[in-house]
Amino acid sequence: MKVEYHKQYSDRLKRDMEFKVYGYAGKPVVCVPCQCGRFYEFEDLHMLDVYAPYIESGRIQVFTVDTIDGETLAAQGEPRPRLERHEEWIKYIVEEAVPAFTRINSVANGEKFRFAVTGISLGALHAATLYFRFPDIFDSVMCLSGLYSNEYYFGNYHDDLTYINSPQQFIKNMPPDHPYLDKYRSGRMIFCVGQGAWENEALESTRYFADVLKEKRINAWVDIWGTDVGHDWEWWYVQAAYFLPKLLEDN
Repeated sequence: MKVEYHKQYSDRLKRDMEFKVYGYAGKPVVCVPCQCGRFYEFEDLHMLDVYAPYIESGRIQVFTVDTIDGETLAAQGEPRPRLERHEEWIKYIVEEAVPAFTRINSVANGEKFRFAVTGISLGALHAATLYFRFPDIFDSVMCLSGLYSNEYYFGNYHDDLTYINSPQQFIKNMPPDHPYLDKYRSGRMIFCVGQGAWENEALESTRYFADVLKEKRINAWVDIWGTDVGHDWEWWYVQAAYFLPKLLEDN
């Protein structure tokens, strides 16, 4: 398998940021790690094993990114500075990382493709936020065991940045003629959660988000698994293996 490591300075974050690229061609897929995870989590925790057949066959090219959760959602301190720092990370992804990934992927494919984005746990919130805020960049999303509001991290604090980074809130308030709604309806969305250990908050949020999407006539696949399915890697491997080929249909 072709694997590349990159480190580039981010003007948005004022620091070096690292990422890896897996594969030689195919639809570009951005993988966001779990809370405070690193870009190498995808490989070190063996999710690469699930994706490998699709990477090696040239169906997808995977880009694994870093978060800065330890400075933002998972940090301590006043909410506003943490949110402003998180917004800088969002801008890093869409204004610096994605253009770099597009250059790599366009050379591989000879043309430009829109991205899929995936995430697990807090990474699922990041993935959903990127997908719903930037539908001209992302046309597919797969989220496992996610929360779709950041109230879990900021409690009763609310401002413009909590709002735009909580998909279940800003989508609920979208007017019927919002141009993004048709873009969502033409995309592919998969949300999965279990009903077992440590899934209570994610289960509640996923169910609420499912109702929001249904109300807006957004045809997402929301799949709730059994009471034996916990918030754990052993289940995320199974879920990713099951949903990945569905995410990639027609691609």
